[in-house]
Amino acid sequence: MGVTRLKRKDRKNKARANNKVAKIKQLLLTPVIKNVDVDALKEQFGEAPKKSTPAAEETAAE
Repeated sequence: MGVTRLKRKDRKNKARANNKVAKIKQLLLTPVIKNVDVDALKEQFGEAPKKSTPAAEETAAE
């Protein structure tokens, strides 16, 4: 007596398993979100330089 394989079901089961593995790998790739003190970071980099407008440059040149 021969063994009958359900090919469509087999493909579906393999695809389902592969999708689960891929989903887990994708979740592991994302970095962990940590509590970040924004004010401490800003102090670390210092003050940003002031952007000057073109009108302010003209008055300073005169």
